Amino acid sequence: MTRSVQVRVPATSANLGPGFDTLGLALSVYDELIVTELPGPGLEITVTGEGAADVPTDASHLVVRAMAYAYEAFGRTMPGVRLEAVNAIPHGRGMGSSGAAVVSGLLAAKGLLAGDVEIGADALLRLATELEGHPDNVAPALFGGLTIAWVDEHGPQHKKLLVHRGVAPLVFVPDFTMSTSVARGFDPLQVTREDAIFNLSRSALLVAALTQSPDLLLAATEDKLHQSYRAQAMVETDKLVRALRAEGFAAVVSGAGPSVLVLADGPGQRLAAAEVAAYTTDTPWDARMLAVDVRGGMVRDHTEGSTPL
Repeated sequence: MTRSVQVRVPATSANLGPGFDTLGLALSVYDELIVTELPGPGLEITVTGEGAADVPTDASHLVVRAMAYAYEAFGRTMPGVRLEAVNAIPHGRGMGSSGAAVVSGLLAAKGLLAGDVEIGADALLRLATELEGHPDNVAPALFGGLTIAWVDEHGPQHKKLLVHRGVAPLVFVPDFTMSTSVARGFDPLQVTREDAIFNLSRSALLVAALTQSPDLLLAATEDKLHQSYRAQAMVETDKLVRALRAEGFAAVVSGAGPSVLVLADGPGQRLAAAEVAAYTTDTPWDARMLAVDVRGGMVRDHTEGSTPL
């Protein structure tokens, strides 16, 4: 019987203001796919939803590349596959679409290799980080919730934390994009001691605000390491962030941008933030009122008559 797996991976928002390349949050927007082994070699890809007109439909597709990377890492030959993807995570908007694709491919490989090779959480994070370059997006995509990610002599590590139920995420998504590599090009190679201390204090405070004290989110999301430097490349994003913060909302650039993440202290505050955005800029912003995803990426056997993995 031909084996098939179903995968679902959440969007993520990295940095969260001061937690540059360290903090990430999983959000309730999902890319979903079904990957089915073919009886012979070959590759069949269909994509609907976000990015359908732009993503490749050959072996360069990021999900397929991640699958192939996992098979090679464990000394297995990747079979021919049919990939059916339904994308909901916006591309190039700072919501972790590339990290989600990497995680999707690795989870698909995990599911198809189950019973032959068991790929654990540590291996998934290591492979995802090798492909993505840093763990701040792939960690929450894999594990859900709020994650703290770091790299030591043993490779990438993470700690998952549960977010306070009073935290209500709101993401403003524009119709323009931003390349992560371009955004990173504006980051300084060195920062002052004062700015480093500033962000250390805010990052520590942000963990406490997200897990225990949402009333501290405005102060906790201040940043001096990256957002101001990237503002020249995202003028409308910077304008919206400043306007929201001036009204007391904990607004930050989502990942590399250009989307704006608001960590609201309750659902009612999100409605007020949306009103501010409506009259602040000429840019149309798609206001998405989301939840924190707590489960992370999931894979289950989709073969006819099967039970969940």
